[in-house]
Amino acid sequence: MGKVIVVTSGKGGVGKTTSTAALGAALAQRGEKVVVVDFDVGLRNLDLVMGAERRVVYDLVNVIQGDAKLTQALIRDKRLDTLFLLPASQTRDKDNLTPEGVEWVIAELKKHFDWVVCDSPAGIERGATLAMRHADVAVVVTNPEVSSVRDSDRIIGLLDSKTVKAERGERMEKHLLLTRYDATRAQRGDMLKVEDVLEILSIPLLGIIPESMDVLKASNMGAPVTLADTKSAAATAYFEAARRLAGEDLPVSMPGEKRGLLGKIFSRRAA
Repeated sequence: MGKVIVVTSGKGGVGKTTSTAALGAALAQRGEKVVVVDFDVGLRNLDLVMGAERRVVYDLVNVIQGDAKLTQALIRDKRLDTLFLLPASQTRDKDNLTPEGVEWVIAELKKHFDWVVCDSPAGIERGATLAMRHADVAVVVTNPEVSSVRDSDRIIGLLDSKTVKAERGERMEKHLLLTRYDATRAQRGDMLKVEDVLEILSIPLLGIIPESMDVLKASNMGAPVTLADTKSAAATAYFEAARRLAGEDLPVSMPGEKRGLLGKIFSRRAA
């Protein structure tokens, strides 16, 4: 049975969809079978980042409502045989997602994929709670700014109360993915430092993704940065984050500081 990951955030525009695509592609490049699922019904951006917008015929809502089979809606990536996309609907609203339908889709995907990576809509409404409900692991995407961190704290509260694991009294595994980080600006006080974010949220650090034009260029090209520019600093950070998700114990280094010198190293177990 596969593992379900929800990539979530309280605030929009923090890099959640690009992170879903990048992590999904990084996991698939390990030879594991991965599906990325777009839960942002009504907006639908994951297909754009994956370069599959012209290949969408059926979507998540079609499957839930019985208008299409799951196999008809799944789109295989043209660059990676082990990477698939289940797109969201652009013409429906989030009320078309039913708890029973979502549960069935996730259960079916777990039978056929090693990783089911769910791209949650931002916020705390219906779409977000359904996206996280059946997750085994949560990746909380946060920018190093006060409003983003505050909203992520609310999401952590939902993960600890509105998921199946929480209702069973089980611990929800949560990780922080800090995106758009600039060490120089943090040092000047223009954004929060990593240790400040960790102190507020108190969840383990999965990775630090540096502020980079490479991510934007890759998205505009219709490719995850882990496929478009594998040697870039952002791609390297995502590859390492994917390795940690897969269970490897790697230190998290500060972007812009050299390993082994005076750069601070944050353990993935930092809490």
